[in-house]
Amino acid sequence: MVSSTVFQSPQFPYPSATKSAAKPITTAVTAVRFPVRACLSADSAAATKTPHRRPADENIRDEARRHSSGNSHGFSAVYIPFNADPSSTESYSLDEIVYRSRSGGLLDVSHDLDALKKYDGQYWRSLFDSRVGKTTWPYGSGVWSKKEWVLPEIDGDDIVSAFEGNSNLFWAERFGKEFLGMTDLWVKHCGISHTGSFKDLGMTVLVSQVNRLRKMNRPVVGVGCASTGDTSAALSAYCASAGIPSIVFLPANRISIAQLVQPIANGAFVLSIDTDFDGCMQLIREVTAELPIYLANSLNSLRLEGQKTAAIEILQQFDWEVPDWVIVPGGNLGNIYAFYKGFHMCKELGLVDRIPRLVCAQAANANPLYLHYKAGWGEFKPVKANTTFASAIQIGDPVSIDRAVYALKNSDGIVEEATEEELMDAMAKADSTGMFICPHTGVALTALFKLRESGVIKPTDRTVVVSTAHGLKFTQSKIDYHSKNIPDMECRFANPPVQVKADFGSVMDVLRKYLLSKDPKC
Repeated sequence: MVSSTVFQSPQFPYPSATKSAAKPITTAVTAVRFPVRACLSADSAAATKTPHRRPADENIRDEARRHSSGNSHGFSAVYIPFNADPSSTESYSLDEIVYRSRSGGLLDVSHDLDALKKYDGQYWRSLFDSRVGKTTWPYGSGVWSKKEWVLPEIDGDDIVSAFEGNSNLFWAERFGKEFLGMTDLWVKHCGISHTGSFKDLGMTVLVSQVNRLRKMNRPVVGVGCASTGDTSAALSAYCASAGIPSIVFLPANRISIAQLVQPIANGAFVLSIDTDFDGCMQLIREVTAELPIYLANSLNSLRLEGQKTAAIEILQQFDWEVPDWVIVPGGNLGNIYAFYKGFHMCKELGLVDRIPRLVCAQAANANPLYLHYKAGWGEFKPVKANTTFASAIQIGDPVSIDRAVYALKNSDGIVEEATEEELMDAMAKADSTGMFICPHTGVALTALFKLRESGVIKPTDRTVVVSTAHGLKFTQSKIDYHSKNIPDMECRFANPPVQVKADFGSVMDVLRKYLLSKDPKC
């Protein structure tokens, strides 16, 4: 094992950084050994032993500690009021427990861009690319591979990670061709993650910071959240990994069994409350103001630092080419801002020269942002969210409304909505081409259908639909759809099983009929 700069690594012959006095960032890499002869005899090959990547009694965290140079490059970040006036001097250390500005507004994590700009875009692209697929702690995570842009001052010992991120960017070839006439449609499967949703990206950051605060003896006994399912799953898993108590407020009878069982299995203290998400959110905010419980909802801007890395990851997966469109389902609306922030940061620091247009897709039964957009961004009016199969975005009074509006205005963005039938049909169509998506992705795909029909999105536009959760969390909705068991819904693309008698002739008759429907020549 050697400690080498990324520019000197025998594995990665990167170009040097922009001319400045800045030192290259140090990372631990494995030395590459090339054979002297073209081939070895079987005996000599057997006798040649590959050295341990690290001492046998050392784990990856120990190894990282041994090679750590700390935050020697002076990168830093603080909380500031969201969209603050440039003349504002209000700021807070990330080690403070604070969720709102002095005026009661949202906070944002602000990085020292001058320090980051000491390295050019090529440097950052090369550094981030060098960490993909590695097991070096903590850079094997898709989030922590961008550590300098996330929590630059946290020690590796305090990080709580399941190597989240690095999720599949799926070329939806058949779906795009058959249903949309598109050649360059992609689905970013953020739900292929540790707990089955994109919430892992933000929770690793928040729980890591809580872990740091507890080691600093700050007054934090546990971490709490209000949730429509996925947030509680991520929070409980990461807290369990770190041995930190987690407290979850869930709206009674409004989330799937698969979502409910996750925090229970991970040992969270779960309160099932007879209200909706907005009611749970109000209660958790009141509780965390009185008790030593750290608030984990997206009111806390730390989570967005992790979620923004999905945007950076999309650019990486396209070899740093910028897609034309990115479509994101929206409920509490932190994620649309996180994607904007990730794209904008890459542009600001010279990794790309533009950002994509963003689309936020909402369920028609919980569509306050859509109504706000259609009203020309006038006065925002919360709504009473009605039941939707896209339960994670069943939110009528989103915390991050200001963030979402800012992101959309600055990305020439659009807001669309999906009825229950539209989102379920879109989900069924996607599944029929080999995907297995969640209803929220059905909302995003419905937005895509509408924008294609109106000609806003062109057939050759490179478009990314963000899939926020795994379809296995929502199997009951799929069962109901394919059983045609949803009131007032036609379920046009249902594929129910065929009941057949247990005899050869009956089975043959059914199969012949099926094959003829697929190929009349049979």
